[in-house]
Amino acid sequence: MGKFVITRRTNGEFQFNLKANNGQTILSSEGYTTKAACTNGIESVKTNSQDDSRFDRRESSNGKPYFNLRASNGQIIGSSEMYESTSARENGIEFVKKNAIDSIIDSQE
Repeated sequence: MGKFVITRRTNGEFQFNLKANNGQTILSSEGYTTKAACTNGIESVKTNSQDDSRFDRRESSNGKPYFNLRASNGQIIGSSEMYESTSARENGIEFVKKNAIDSIIDSQE
């Protein structure tokens, strides 16, 4: 199981990270102007992570695999770290699929 950690950026915006039990960040959000909007983003991850077609598998300019999770309107809800292999990226996606829906929210802002 993982957890969503809400923090406040230096510019005052709210952000969430979905973290694994070992503390590794699996998915990071954009900045939100309000905590309520950030919480709505978390709910969107919980919903959209159950649909494999919402995961946009990508490769960075330096060749490292990563993924974006998109809402039904195409907006990016969260982005992963850069992985060393496509199999590691798939493991990250599987973690989000299996754990996001039941993950607790830890507000540290």
